[in-house]
Parts: sequence; C-alpha cells; structure tokens
Amino acid sequence: MIERWSRDQVLALAPDAASQKAASGVSSPGKWSVLGATPEVLWGECKGSGSKPYRACVDLSEPAYRCSCPSRKFPCKHSLGLLLLWSADGVPAADEPADWAAEWMDQRRERALKQASKIAAALEAAQGAADQGAEAQGAEAQGIAARGAQPGPDGQARPGDEPGQGEGAERRGDGDLSGGQAGSSAPDRRARQREQRVTAGLSELERWLADQIAQGIAGARQTGPGDWDALAKRMVDAQAPGVAGMFSRLPPVLREEDWPRRLLGEYALVHLLAVAHRRMSELPRDLGEVVRSRIGFPLARETVLASPAVRDRWDVVGSRDEEQDRLIARRVWLRGRETGRAALVLSFAPVGQALDASLVSGTTVDADLAFFPGAAPLRALVARRHGAVHVGPPPGLSAAEVPDLLAGVLAGDPWTESWPVVLAGVVPASPVNGDGWLLADPDPGSAFSAQGTAPAERAASPEDASRGTREPASTLDSEGVPEVGPRIGAEDVSGVVPEGGEGGEVVAGGGTEGGTEVGGLRLDPSCGTPWRLLAVSGGHPVTVACEWTPRGVRPLTAWDEEGQVVVL
Repeated sequence: MIERWSRDQVLALAPDAASQKAASGVSSPGKWSVLGATPEVLWGECKGSGSKPYRACVDLSEPAYRCSCPSRKFPCKHSLGLLLLWSADGVPAADEPADWAAEWMDQRRERALKQASKIAAALEAAQGAADQGAEAQGAEAQGIAARGAQPGPDGQARPGDEPGQGEGAERRGDGDLSGGQAGSSAPDRRARQREQRVTAGLSELERWLADQIAQGIAGARQTGPGDWDALAKRMVDAQAPGVAGMFSRLPPVLREEDWPRRLLGEYALVHLLAVAHRRMSELPRDLGEVVRSRIGFPLARETVLASPAVRDRWDVVGSRDEEQDRLIARRVWLRGRETGRAALVLSFAPVGQALDASLVSGTTVDADLAFFPGAAPLRALVARRHGAVHVGPPPGLSAAEVPDLLAGVLAGDPWTESWPVVLAGVVPASPVNGDGWLLADPDPGSAFSAQGTAPAERAASPEDASRGTREPASTLDSEGVPEVGPRIGAEDVSGVVPEGGEGGEVVAGGGTEGGTEVGGLRLDPSCGTPWRLLAVSGGHPVTVACEWTPRGVRPLTAWDEEGQVVVL
C-alpha cells in the first residue's frame, strides 16, 4: 500500500494558487459519493453544477489523473480534492475499483507496455547500429593495412592506395579533399553547418570578451543590458542557445552589491565554455559532452532512452518552478537510495498550461532513469516505472560533508548552477550579526560554516587557489580549458570556510547570543527568513532537501521528527 501523502504534498501538485483554493472547497466528504481506494488507484464521484456528478480517479503509482469535468487545468480541482480527502483518511478502502476506474487503469497498462516495447526496440536498434559501425571500422582498417602493404612496380607502397588519395578522390577549388563528403546525407551536412555556425559565433564572442576585459566593466550598468541582448540574439543565430541563455540571465547580476565580482565570474565561465569548444579535440569525451550540452547542441529523446538505464529506488526530494522565456520550467530533483546518484527531471509548459505532476515531492519510486551523457550526468528521463515504494525519509549528509560532494560535481562540470543536497540532522541557524541564515550541524565540533559562492570564485585561477581562495572546478591551462586530473580542496567549494572565518558566531535556531557556534550551509539570500522550516524544526534537528546554487542553498522539502513530509 502506498503511504498516504500529506496535505502539503497534495497541494504542491496544483497548477496554481487558485486550484489549491478550489480543491480545498471540494475536499469535504459531503461533496463525494461512490468513493473508494485500492493500493493503486483512488476514485470518486463529485457533485457538480450539472445533473451528473464528475468522475475523478487518480493512479497513485504514477501519479496520473482523469476527470470528466471540462477543466483545462491539470490536475483539476476534483482530482486534487479527492487526494486531499484521501490524505485526511476520508476515502474508504475497497477490494476492487469501480468499473470505469478499472477500465482507465487497463488502458494505462496497455499504453505502458507499448511504450516499454518501443524503448526496447530503440535500444536494440542502437546496439545493432553500434555493432555495425564497429564492424565497418574494423573492415576499413584491414583494407587500409592491406592496400598499404601492396608494393608498386618499384617495390614501394603506392600513396594513391591511401584512403582519399587515389584517382577517385575529387579535389575542390579550395584544395580540400571531399570525395568522402560527396555522398554525405542531409542530416550530416546540417550537422556540419551547425558546427561551423557555432564555431564562428563563439570565436566572435571570444573577441568581444577580450575587448570587455581590456576596456573594463565600469560602464556595464549602462551598456551591459543592451550588449547582452544583442549577444544573446547573435548566439541564437549561431545556433548556440545555451550560450544565449547565459547572457539573458545576466541583468539581475547588476542589482547585486558585489556585481563587478559576479559579472567577471560570469564572463569567465562564458569564456571557459568558448575556449573549451574551440579545443574540443583535447578534452576527455565526457567533458566534451558537457561542453556540447552547455552550448545547446540537441540530443534526441529517443537517443537518451536508448542508453543503458539506471534502476534504483529514487527519492523525489523536491521540485521548483521558474519562468524562462515565456515558459514555465519545472525542475524535479531525485536521489537514488542504492546508487547515491542525483537526477534532474525537467518539464516545460507555456504559462498557464499544465506541467508534468507525475513525480510527487517526498515520495520514493522504483524506476529506470536514462541519463543524458556528460562528465557529471544529472539530467535524466524516466524510462520505466516499477511502482512506488515506502522507505521513509531519505538518508542525508551533514553540512560538513557537502563540500566534498560539490567538489566532485564541479570537477566534472564547471558550469553547474544547481545540485540536490539532502541534509540530515541540521537546524536552521542565524549568525549573531543577522547576516543571513544557515542550515547548520548542531555539533560544535563541525569544521565548516558556509556561504554561497559567486561564479567568479568557481572560475578563479590556480594562482588564486595558492593564495587560499576558491580553486577552479577543474584544473585550467593557460587558456582556461579544463584539464584532466581536477584537484579541489573541500574548503574551496561553495564558499565553505573553516569555522571562525567569515560569518562569525552562529546562534542555533535563531536564538540568543548565548547560542552555540556551529557550521553549516548558507541559505540563498532570496529565500529570506525560513519561517516554515523554523516551525518544522522548532530548534530540533530535521532532514532537509535543498537545491545548492552558487549563492547558497534553497530549502525544498523537510521531514519532521515523525517523518511527515513538509513542502517548503
């Protein structure tokens, strides 16, 4: 039986505040008839404005929703109201679902089987293509060796027998050999054209960044937004949307008190990406995949699903919605119980449209995830679900253990902007000087206090690291390209400094000056005072799932002493 969700978990599924309010209005038992629940599905009939009641049902294993009402919101208020009633133990158990609910569940199972068959076929096709490619390469290599060994009339190997150098090779006006490209497919030609556009655009960007550093950034508040808008459009034209996005997110930096430092840091990361693309051939394959992804090269969903999946019991530790270019992006964070891997499932929808609500914060799902390639794989797709499981609150780290985790993450992907972190046994704490809030280890012997780090520190030079400041996420050469063999000290991650450093004395639970000095992770200043988390904690240790960002952590979900889920 799936553990009953809390009211917070249900309301977090609502598409907007109006839906939350409307759902509360239809969550009373008097509104419903023919109610029932099995371990897999809820169903009920809700009185509406018409003569016939609305039929609502919820597949708890997904979850998925269906209602006969005409609402365009998803889930609708009736599905949410049914879940609220269930969360309050107001839905009686039943042996079998109603006929119309059972029919819907059967249809869902059939679609799931078809989808699984498609994924299996795609995986088989991808494996077959890889095998054929390996065989073709082997045959070509043998042919080259055989031709190279055949002597000419003078007893020497004939250069014309080398691939592309024989009489059949056609020479173009620019002197390049193109006999191997004459028969290339249209997708290959489009791919080469895109590479050329991206290369030209990033080369132009490198020159622009060099000019900015030579001239200085004192006038960025006046000229920056216009320049960045023009650059973002130029990067879109160059088919590098990821780089365009980096510039579109720069204007808020100018509102910060330390905007020069942060702006230089952002410029450094953009430059690092441009140079890494230019020297792609020198990078490890996984890091090259990261660079391509950050630039914005697409990867087909089918290609990702065809890759080997990772099965685990995945804790859905939290989610966050944000608006990006007239789209709402939902970021759902997961972490594997056995593998310890983090995962990010993204979904997008136009403003006002329904987002994917199949992953419920605070639940655990047994599922196969297919990860996008990279040195520190994070983004994933749910390839297959095996059902929900109940295993209690997720295991977590202490605040002092987080720097080592983030060091490895930034070593694999220096452009990482967020990462899920589950902290166990921490309390909200406030420095005596009132400078922000921490999630702190209650043990006075903790070795760290924390502060969010701006990108400037993430992309600092090795020389800065030798003076005790933040070292780069990967060891960089003279042109700022990541090299193999990253070396990051735990004290260099996310502004985490030894206790007694910046931040001063800390009062656990926001109490008086007589509090105990502790170490912890600083909250993102945009979070303000974490009143809800303070209420859950009451000064006692709790488990908190957060999203790490360069400016600090953002609390997402908490589990109280009884294991109850509270969406923050």
